[in-house]
Amino acid sequence: MTNPTIQAVTIAGHDSDGSAGMPADLHAFFADGVYGHGILTAAVSGNSYGITASQVMPKEFIAEQFKVLSEDFDIRAAKTGMLANDDVINVVADNYSSKHFGPLVVDPVIITKHGAMLLEQSAYELFRERIIPLATVITPNFYEAQKLTGIEMTTNEERVKAARYLQDLGAKNVVIKGAHNDDTQTTVDDFILLENGDSFWLKKPFVKTDRLNGTGDSFSAIIAAELAKGNNVSAAVTKAKDAVYAAIANPLTVGHKFGPINHWDAQKELN
Repeated sequence: MTNPTIQAVTIAGHDSDGSAGMPADLHAFFADGVYGHGILTAAVSGNSYGITASQVMPKEFIAEQFKVLSEDFDIRAAKTGMLANDDVINVVADNYSSKHFGPLVVDPVIITKHGAMLLEQSAYELFRERIIPLATVITPNFYEAQKLTGIEMTTNEERVKAARYLQDLGAKNVVIKGAHNDDTQTTVDDFILLENGDSFWLKKPFVKTDRLNGTGDSFSAIIAAELAKGNNVSAAVTKAKDAVYAAIANPLTVGHKFGPINHWDAQKELN
């Protein structure tokens, strides 16, 4: 029997316009040569102008997806996206702890890159208690790291402190992504703190664009795909940063307002 195709799973919500959430994760898995499965936690109705409606999946349905995937497939890594509320957080934590899906990349998906809230307020503490300790890698954006740690991060030293705080909560490796909402900035700087205590910065040129949907999803999905291949965290994060930059720097014309990043150019960078 031939070796099974490398597989990963995303535990996330579905965006109807295909730009973010599970669609972006699956685009990213494909671009990196990994077959992607999906455990649906929520769905939103939206287009390039915005989201008009949302629906959270029943916890029994989420649990059934874990069950059937674990019974059949050789899943070697996973990532989380939109977890929405207490019920979803609990069912994901319970089932991930009992299944063998390999390393977990946690993309918090609690605050957008522009600072808008995505997670119910009551669920923050539960997320910290139940999801963060499962993380092989956690990839908060600037605002999510502020929310999860309570640290303002006005200096690089505070970003380092925030990363250590997230490790103290149980995450093995931490990537705090740089903000990219200041038209005067020239780079986007991510700080990486590894499980062994080593750390480094990754920097890419700032691209002024409204075609950024799915950036965080794709970044964390490529890290998961690389971990599924057996690569180390440092190499996985570096490859994801390069690929997502290529996807941002070569925008697609899809929709009239806020649009997706370009996974075809990410694929060129990855291969």
